[in-house]
Amino acid sequence: MNPDDTDKGILYMLQNDARDVTTEAMAEEVGVSASTVRNRIEKMEERGVIRGYHPDVDYDRAGLQLHVFFICRAPNPRREQLAKKARDVNGVVTIHEVLNGEENVQIEAVSTDTDDMARITDELSERGLDVVNSKVLKSTHIQPFDHFGEHIVDEENHE
Repeated sequence: MNPDDTDKGILYMLQNDARDVTTEAMAEEVGVSASTVRNRIEKMEERGVIRGYHPDVDYDRAGLQLHVFFICRAPNPRREQLAKKARDVNGVVTIHEVLNGEENVQIEAVSTDTDDMARITDELSERGLDVVNSKVLKSTHIQPFDHFGEHIVDEENHE
């Protein structure tokens, strides 16, 4: 897919606040009708450009104090297979496959305490990943990719 300015504006606004932005508000910002916005979103969902809408959970406030980032190694020919196996470990929330370097699988997990963190480490190892390091995350900050229309939305607001 080669997104045009309308698609980029929609993607930007969805990344900024998918829960509270309406198709009408997006339409006004990008200069099209609400039905065009709905159609564009549907097409991007069908093509897999938009893969889902997920809450941004503060695990600490949800009573899960240990949000952990595991840095792992996997043999390159098996990286994808081992990353998929890691999804079966209770507590794993995100898996990143990295193309370069030896530390080529990075995993975010949530654990209830240090014993649970050790269990996750053991289960990742049992699935063939070499856990090189783990770090407890304090916070995560997410923002929309500005290539997806920040300038489009901002231009419309300043005219």
